[in-house]
Amino acid sequence: MKKMMLAAALALAAGSAQAADDVTLQLKWVTQAQFAGYYVAQAKGFYTEENLNVTIKPGGPDIAPGQVIAGGGADVVIDWMPSALAAREKGLPLVNIAQPFASSGLMLTCLAETGITAPTDFADKTLGVWFFGNEYPFLSWMSQLGLATDGSAGGVTVLKQGFNVDPLLQKQAACISTMTYNEYWQVIDAGITPEQLVTFKYQDMGVATLEDGLYVLEENLADPAFEDKMVRFVRASMKGWKYAEANPDEAAMIVLENDETGAQTEQHQKRMMGEVAKLTAGSNGTLDVAAAEKTVATLLAGGSDPVITKAPEGAWTSVITDKALQ
Repeated sequence: MKKMMLAAALALAAGSAQAADDVTLQLKWVTQAQFAGYYVAQAKGFYTEENLNVTIKPGGPDIAPGQVIAGGGADVVIDWMPSALAAREKGLPLVNIAQPFASSGLMLTCLAETGITAPTDFADKTLGVWFFGNEYPFLSWMSQLGLATDGSAGGVTVLKQGFNVDPLLQKQAACISTMTYNEYWQVIDAGITPEQLVTFKYQDMGVATLEDGLYVLEENLADPAFEDKMVRFVRASMKGWKYAEANPDEAAMIVLENDETGAQTEQHQKRMMGEVAKLTAGSNGTLDVAAAEKTVATLLAGGSDPVITKAPEGAWTSVITDKALQ
């Protein structure tokens, strides 16, 4: 009997030693190819290989990643750097530990019939803008153009845009916010041709800010066990992203399998994955410090009401990616 009990105890101990570490990831938006790398890493067993049990929580219009992690609902969140830096200055110590997206996909998409051909033509027009932290790049850009955003003469009128393209289709706005991989194509699918549109990519305008980075709470990084989990998580996630880039159609189908709402279509997700792959291309997860500093400079150039008021300290670290890429 004693031998049986000892054997059972040893088996239990061995099982406990091998138990996977839990990690909860909060997405910035709903399940779609924008987050394909994480779903691929899960489906292909890359997280399992790193002894991780990863839970991926979809986002939505009423879900703020910063609030989720502040409330203990996630270990790591996906957010845009402007939003993360603004939150950090307000007291939420978010730290960027990896940057899968090397380029920005943010655009203003305008109807050509409005006569807009250059940013100088925005004056006295209504522009659709996403809020909930996504407005910061726009506000900085308008400030640099010298355009007030209060609707006064010679400035622009800001329409708080929902996460759809209706304001453009219904001609409530001359331009709306779109992503290269998503809303732009919703406009096209609605029957408007590319020739009827004029687009301004933030990347081309020199006002792009970093998007879709991985953020954790600063105090958690002081825990060696948490740091080790994040090293393994980032390594597996980037493996997922590189697989998704190389196999975009398969990655899109994996995303669809995880879409519990059934709202996504195969055509749209495959197209989205192809566009997202352009933004992650060339990234191994390491943050480009020059791009981060440019993001900071763009946000500081916010005129009388800048997004952040001083350059942040400790807002990013290479500790995780340095170890993940060894």
